[in-house]
Amino acid sequence: MPLQTSATEEPTLNLTPMIDVILTLVIFFMVATKFTDEEKAMGVKVPSVSSQGAVTAAPEPKVVNVFADGRILLGTQPVSLDDLTQQLEAARGQYHKLSVLVRGDKNTTHGRMTEVYDACRRAGVTEVAISVKVGAKQR
Repeated sequence: MPLQTSATEEPTLNLTPMIDVILTLVIFFMVATKFTDEEKAMGVKVPSVSSQGAVTAAPEPKVVNVFADGRILLGTQPVSLDDLTQQLEAARGQYHKLSVLVRGDKNTTHGRMTEVYDACRRAGVTEVAISVKVGAKQR
């Protein structure tokens, strides 16, 4: 049995890290409420609507599939290039910032993909994205 020459100290709780975290949170909330005050000071009265249906939300991007044989689908419907342009123009009439996702088969010709991009441009669509697989091996 070991000999004890001094009295055992009672463990104490170190409050310094907790106080640091609390002060950091206080500063964060003080800055965040400052932005709210600036928004209130502008005096802009935002209108209200009677139902949520009156607010136009951004639609999902239109998906255009281009197959290796040149067929084009807008969503699940087969379309020609002219039909694609017309339907995208109609959809853009409902929502000005319409976006299109083009999914082309890797064996599709560059010319066919260019025609699809051009049809999107003629419809006035400015946000066109292409779908690719990340990390897939090239063959």
